[in-house]
Amino acid sequence: QVNLVESGGGSVQAGGSLRLSCVASGNTIESRCMGWFRQVPGKEREAVAVISRAGVTYYSDSVKGRFAIARDNNKNMVSLEMNSLKPEDTGMYTCAAARPLSSASCQRETSYPFWGQGTQVTVSS
Repeated sequence: QVNLVESGGGSVQAGGSLRLSCVASGNTIESRCMGWFRQVPGKEREAVAVISRAGVTYYSDSVKGRFAIARDNNKNMVSLEMNSLKPEDTGMYTCAAARPLSSASCQRETSYPFWGQGTQVTVSS
């Protein structure tokens, strides 16, 4: 079991930046895929950025070049730096953790059994 708590969401104008943080407790995030997912009302939740236990990253096409995911195993946390924000980036951002040493793809939502409560990001035009 791992508990995840996100912070850093808020309201920002288009072109602005936000940094989301996800702190884990209960177990280490080392040896796990970690991901940030976005949910918009009326749409399916999508993987925005994920990072493997080796540090390999994956980004959705919509955020590539603007967002950066990073992990700090010593602090047991993962962050999402979001730049050049657009109104379409608005949504609930949730941090997720996979099982340790899992061979499942980091890009698949089904690989993540542990989820935080989410933090809202609102980008106005």
